Amino acid sequence: MEIMNSTLSAGQQLSWLENQWEGMYEGRNPLLVTGVFAFLMHEIVYFGRFIPFLICDFIPYFQRYKIQQNKVNTNADYWNCTKKVLYAHFIFEGPLIFLFHPMATLLGMKVSAPFPAWPQVVIELAMFFVFEDFYHYLVHRAMHYPPLYKKVHKVHHEYAAPFGIAAEYAHPIETMVLGFGTVGGPLIYHACSSLVFDMGPAWDLHLTTMLLWIVLRLFQAIDAHSGYDFPWSLCNWVPFWAGADHHDYHHQAFIGNYSSSFRWWDYFFGTDVKYRAYRKRQAAERRKLKSN
Repeated sequence: MEIMNSTLSAGQQLSWLENQWEGMYEGRNPLLVTGVFAFLMHEIVYFGRFIPFLICDFIPYFQRYKIQQNKVNTNADYWNCTKKVLYAHFIFEGPLIFLFHPMATLLGMKVSAPFPAWPQVVIELAMFFVFEDFYHYLVHRAMHYPPLYKKVHKVHHEYAAPFGIAAEYAHPIETMVLGFGTVGGPLIYHACSSLVFDMGPAWDLHLTTMLLWIVLRLFQAIDAHSGYDFPWSLCNWVPFWAGADHHDYHHQAFIGNYSSSFRWWDYFFGTDVKYRAYRKRQAAERRKLKSN
């Protein structure tokens, strides 16, 4: 790890977490370490984030927050989805995760400590979210072109009332194409910051930022497919955040609301008109019921 530690400035001390990070790579193949760590992290976060929503399915109190209350997903649905998602993770996503390290390091991505400063991390994460959302909107909308929908995207729409782990329930082609929005954004950012604009090593992409981005992206995807709209859901506090309320309608109606994280592209291109009209009618019906 002498080469890694050579990036430290004079007198700079590593934190406990940074030392653990360095120790994880000490004397080991970095490609293997990154691949195993990233894959395990992906599986733990993906299925772990779904558990609270699964618990809610068995607690009557939380059913009031279920978006499509007339549709019930069975244990067979959960098991079928879990088997196919795990298959896709090991056969398709796993190899892509292992390939990320050599691709990123070829572009000069940092792996060693120290970690980047939080202001830099926040700025980069914001850019990744914006890039992924716009890319997702364009590709997702294209996926609803009849030939593509029939051959590829229809798999993801098997569940009209989605649940958390159905977020990555998709055709392998869709997984790879849409997955570029998550991986491609950071790679393009790093290529631009280091090779095009030469912003200096301080703005190079760090692996820890990439891993944090993947965690946040998984949280977003699972929440959007959760089927629940709680009072504390982010979309009820941040007006432009899409959330489950926005994406659940897409599965229900099979059209519109193509964005992943934000509402603005659907609003700008008019692909949320039916969604807004539907929610407006629902609100009017609830007011009518309360007044009676």
